[in-house]
Amino acid sequence: MNLTNIKLGAVTLRVNDLEMMKTYYERVIGMDVLETSEHRVTLGTNEMALVVLHEVSGVRPNPRTAGLFHMAILLPNRVELGRILRHLIEQRIEVGQGDHLVSEAFYLSDPEGNGIELYADRPREQWEYEANGHVKMSTDPVEYESMLEAAADRPFTGLPNGTTMGHVHFKVRSLEAAKSFYQNRLGFKVTTDSYPGALFLAADGYHHHIGANVWARPSQPMGQEAGLEAWTLLVDTATNRELGGMTSEWSLTDDDGITVNIKSVD
Repeated sequence: MNLTNIKLGAVTLRVNDLEMMKTYYERVIGMDVLETSEHRVTLGTNEMALVVLHEVSGVRPNPRTAGLFHMAILLPNRVELGRILRHLIEQRIEVGQGDHLVSEAFYLSDPEGNGIELYADRPREQWEYEANGHVKMSTDPVEYESMLEAAADRPFTGLPNGTTMGHVHFKVRSLEAAKSFYQNRLGFKVTTDSYPGALFLAADGYHHHIGANVWARPSQPMGQEAGLEAWTLLVDTATNRELGGMTSEWSLTDDDGITVNIKSVD
């Protein structure tokens, strides 16, 4: 099948210290608390949930397993990205950076080591493509001075409406197995495979909704350690049925133990 008309929903993280992590996503990333229960907190904007923190006492990360490389939070535009960048600088948070031609991005990790990308897309009419139809991507320095200047008179007050979960990027044991699951089972289309050791896939002509890489050489599938518990794929009723869904909410798990929660949102 050819997956269309999709969005990404919240990423669920299995965490050890719920209060510390909640405070981080509120104060550093700028999310609002949307829902709380004894061992679970949902955060995001007033339009949509972006992260669910699930507390499991005593869990620790395992660097040998597959799992989350980063979850990528998509800001509505370059000015909004500049606002949160200025906020991070004021908070003395160290970030990595990358101009990917289709987007500009900054990278950081939460207190339990989960990777976060904050990014804004360039207009689609500016994207360029290879002869085989793959989107051109690179990793160059971000011209962040003009970004900060554009946001200079707009202090950061939290993630704005229009912020979404743009993509999810996984560390996997096999690109071939990842391609089989995300392309053949879920219906994403390969958008570029020019990065050594990485693969990117998308629906709806996007540059990528899914990233997979073998850079960390994980040797084990995910278990019940700290880190990624699941990511969410939002689809319409027809797509849900085509994927094999018998209910409006169900799950699939790939060979690396990475679970996708599929939800019909008609």
